Amino acid sequence: MTNVIVKPVKALKGKAEAPPSKSYTHRMLVAALLSNGKTVIEKPLVSDDTLATLEAIKALGVSVEQKDGFWEVDGQPLLKTPEKPVNCRESGTTLRFMIPVAALAQGKTTFVMGSSLNKRPIKPLLQSLSDLGVKTQYNPPSVVVYGGGIKGGKTTLRGDISSQFISGLLFACPRAKKDTQISFTKPVESKGYIDMTAEVLCKHSVKVEISKDYSRIRIPSGQNYKPFKHKVPGDFSSTAYLLAAAAVTSSKIRVYNVDCTSKQGDKEILEILRQAGVNVYVGENFVEVHGAISNPVNIDAGDIPDLVPACTAIACYARGRSEIRNAGRLRYKESDRLAALYTDFKKMGADITVEGDSLIIMGQCELHGAVIDPHNDHRIAMACAVAALGAKGDSKIMNAECVSKSYPNFFRDLSLLGANIIDGKLDW
Repeated sequence: MTNVIVKPVKALKGKAEAPPSKSYTHRMLVAALLSNGKTVIEKPLVSDDTLATLEAIKALGVSVEQKDGFWEVDGQPLLKTPEKPVNCRESGTTLRFMIPVAALAQGKTTFVMGSSLNKRPIKPLLQSLSDLGVKTQYNPPSVVVYGGGIKGGKTTLRGDISSQFISGLLFACPRAKKDTQISFTKPVESKGYIDMTAEVLCKHSVKVEISKDYSRIRIPSGQNYKPFKHKVPGDFSSTAYLLAAAAVTSSKIRVYNVDCTSKQGDKEILEILRQAGVNVYVGENFVEVHGAISNPVNIDAGDIPDLVPACTAIACYARGRSEIRNAGRLRYKESDRLAALYTDFKKMGADITVEGDSLIIMGQCELHGAVIDPHNDHRIAMACAVAALGAKGDSKIMNAECVSKSYPNFFRDLSLLGANIIDGKLDW
């Protein structure tokens, strides 16, 4: 376990490059697996989660050539049955994408998962697969998928638990025996992630039909994936923490490798910063922020749950009452994020409460240094490190290597911008 000490800093300055998108890297790998031929993925994110997906697609029979700066995936029409259990580690995306895909293999595939992932929801996806003719067996901490194909047909899902369930079906069901129709008993949240999946599918010549209100999805059967040459865009989910760090310290920084036309819902961080009174300038392939946080924020987290930790840090430095509502799904992330945010920010002196599925922060908070247990949650670790930059006194982030799940170079990049971070390895 590696701990880092984050010291308060007067200001950050300089330039950084956004890490490649974790969400796109996962999706491109799965589409490459299902394509007949070589798919190139340029500038993939190399992190714990994406490596779990990389190993999973290898287990299903593809060869992957990992070169400097890109991966070349040689897909094939028939999936191989893995010889041993597929370890998804703590990657919910890997598990939820690969379970439906494994149904396209002929034999039995066993997925195993880490202790945190084992606590996260999976049964709704298994029920939908049962509706579509796929047999599975759930024996925590493992899931067995009995292959032989997907019949297709009709299924219903709650749209407010995990968009990853939907994306998993979107990847697998184009190769079902008949068309698939998905309807939702509760409104779909995290729509941007579904849009990202549909975008990647389109590039691989696969069509899906999503109603404008996201209440119905139709997936035509019998489709064939074609290879594609991808370039992974920068990750707004991770970039949000660099931008929040600049805002907390009233600094001016520029982050490159971001595409504001991307389907990523988390580009909403730019509007949230503007709402908070921070100056935001969008250029070609970069974003620049400068100025202090002044206004409280009022945020609906339904479509942007991964921004909530960063927004909590921002809200602590605003004047007045900030509310982050519709955040109930955070209870089912790598940790119970609502509880973890409350516990860790309270420890730092924040005036923060949890009311139902909302976080209420009364600013301007006078934060002080503290010893932070991020609950092995990468986004909690990053959010507390950001908040610590403007606190009085040093903060210690325990188990800081948990950031390797999504942003292995986070502490290094923060340090290069001028943060004073000591007593730990800066990248993993």
